[in-house]
Amino acid sequence: MSEPQHEGPRIAVIGAGISGLAAAHRLVESAPGAKVVLFERDARLGGVLGTVDDDGYQIEQSADNFITTVPWGVDLCRRLGLGDELIQTNPAHRRTFVVHRGRLHKLPDGFLMMAPARMWPLATTPLLSPRGKLRAGLEYFIPPRRDDVDESMADFARRRLGREVFERLIEPLVSAVYAADMEKLSVLATLPRFREMERDHGSLIRAMRRQMRSRRSESGARYSLFLTLRRGLVSLVDRLAARLPRDAVRLSTAVERIERHDSRWRLSIAGGATEDFDGAIVAAPAPAAAELLRPVDARLAAQLGDIEYEGTAIVSVAYRREQIAHPLNGAGAVVPSVARSPLLAISFSSQKYEHRAPEGVVLLRVFAGGARRPELAEMEAGELARLVLGEMSGLLGIRGEPIHQTVFHWPRTMPQYHVGHVARVAEIEQRISAIPGLELAGNAYHGVGIPNCIHTGEQAAERVLAGRPAGS
Repeated sequence: MSEPQHEGPRIAVIGAGISGLAAAHRLVESAPGAKVVLFERDARLGGVLGTVDDDGYQIEQSADNFITTVPWGVDLCRRLGLGDELIQTNPAHRRTFVVHRGRLHKLPDGFLMMAPARMWPLATTPLLSPRGKLRAGLEYFIPPRRDDVDESMADFARRRLGREVFERLIEPLVSAVYAADMEKLSVLATLPRFREMERDHGSLIRAMRRQMRSRRSESGARYSLFLTLRRGLVSLVDRLAARLPRDAVRLSTAVERIERHDSRWRLSIAGGATEDFDGAIVAAPAPAAAELLRPVDARLAAQLGDIEYEGTAIVSVAYRREQIAHPLNGAGAVVPSVARSPLLAISFSSQKYEHRAPEGVVLLRVFAGGARRPELAEMEAGELARLVLGEMSGLLGIRGEPIHQTVFHWPRTMPQYHVGHVARVAEIEQRISAIPGLELAGNAYHGVGIPNCIHTGEQAAERVLAGRPAGS
């Protein structure tokens, strides 16, 4: 780790997940003289991010790549000197499958999360009945809603494309990302561009077709939709930590309270110690942030505490290729709620990124839990593995036992962006902007993906240094 250069403002960052690490790094990057202290209650950095290298397998503990439609992940990797480590998904395996009646069917080409860019693949897919296809086509003629009132993902999808498209295509795709109840998930907080498409173009189909024509006229190389790092996402955590001053990180150190003391912020540390800082960034989950900030602003704490969380469990397993009948000619499969399966999704991990398993072996990651089956996020590892692997074996035609197996539990780690989330976050940011030197960062506010977490941390760092209000 680098040495501090000289004295400057003393700033605390609470929580050393990717948001807190990005905040601490940005503070050092923008103000080398700042004295940054990063507090983490656990014994390791990175939060849910981590990579296990074991006997030729590279197994990600939670997220295994990040999206490139927003720039903040790629930009940070480049600034950290990790640009050459970025690798794209295998172009031969970029299709997604959807489970329907016990079998895997290819997602219709051009169907992007909530809307079709091409109608012929939708018209010929076995995932929909003739009635469901007709109802989807009528979306072109359904009058648009042009107000800014929030609605659930389920209500929006059924209103625009009908029940079948929602249940068999949209719900499994969105659930695989947010692990949420679609009847509660806010469309404005998660996929607002689809409401914008409806408002601006009158129809999702019309908007998608226009976007596709526009993209065909563009030139130049692009990254694939998702990227990862060759040595695992832990290399991002390690590189961020290496850029911090040697004495900046305090592991196994819980902050229990934040209070205003004169013109500074006093942190009460577990064990009875207190320390004063010129600024503080709270990058802990919203419930923990609520407890920390209750002495500062009770209403702010109440709003933070109202953000609900769900969790998932991930079973990572390896099989010899000849044990699996399915061709695995894709990146993975999503499972709709109507299938009544314990699975949320299956990632064909070593098909997406070939370096993740030894030659002749396939590494799969199975996701379970979420709002559908919250108890699975904490189920005993052996029982969970028997449950989900039995289900997956039937879908993929797997014979025999796995040759490698690892289970990761992540209960209460995924914030739920319920209807009204945008308004709640606006109030949170309004209240935090009125408190000088105090900022929030994390996945509870403007996006759950790695790039969004990075962005919230970096914005919080810039605001605490410049004194700008939240949301600016």
